Amino acid sequence: MKNFANNFLGKLPTLTVFSFAIVFLYIPIVILVVYSFNDSRIVSTWQGFTLKYYRLLFENRDIFLALRNTMMIAVLSTLISTVLGITSALALENKKFKGRKFFLVLIYLPLVMPEILLGVSLALFFSSLKMQMGMFTVLIAHITFCVSFTIIVIQSRLQGFDYSLEEAAMDLGANKYQILTKIKLPLMLPGILAAALLSFTLSIDDFVITFFTSGRGFNTLPVYVEGAIRRGTLTTINSLSTLLICFTIILAILVRRLKKYII
Repeated sequence: MKNFANNFLGKLPTLTVFSFAIVFLYIPIVILVVYSFNDSRIVSTWQGFTLKYYRLLFENRDIFLALRNTMMIAVLSTLISTVLGITSALALENKKFKGRKFFLVLIYLPLVMPEILLGVSLALFFSSLKMQMGMFTVLIAHITFCVSFTIIVIQSRLQGFDYSLEEAAMDLGANKYQILTKIKLPLMLPGILAAALLSFTLSIDDFVITFFTSGRGFNTLPVYVEGAIRRGTLTTINSLSTLLICFTIILAILVRRLKKYII
């Protein structure tokens, strides 16, 4: 009993700091969810329970158009950046690759560069090529910053790869294609899944780069939300945010369960 008390008292400061951090992070989310049911146009004043803003949300065609654009860009950029991440990570695995260091610098550059700088530079690049801003330019921009994350995540998975498995397979007569498809890729799969999920999340969440590269007539959800907040229509945005939180929780649960079957 004395040991338990000593352990508890020793961990008490850490538990207190952790509890305050959790409360600080999650109370704003709880408030947002609660006020999405608020029957008032003024967000800070509670006037009763209602579902009318959810009804207005589902009647808003512009929101669903922005959501469709967001999901389309997120899925395409995730697929393309993940494939590029796999091939690049496998290429960087070769220590004898002459351009390896230069290629690594190019990979880390979008990570350390401020988003506003990346967005402005991409917008100027597209303008110099006289490309019309829209879905295609946003897709290129999202792939540009997502591919760096996918390469790093997949490469970190390869760093723990046991090359004795590859040597054993070659001794048993396996060719390079069989080693890749039956040994490397299955072992890389948790890293590939994590990279794809990170890329998908970053793409859905991005505002700054999308704002500079989308042009007129093509809105993603973050760009639409920013415009709606500027117009003062916060009540519908609260409802939308609540549904996005539910979607994120469901997605996290599905990914967690899927990883049990992969690992």
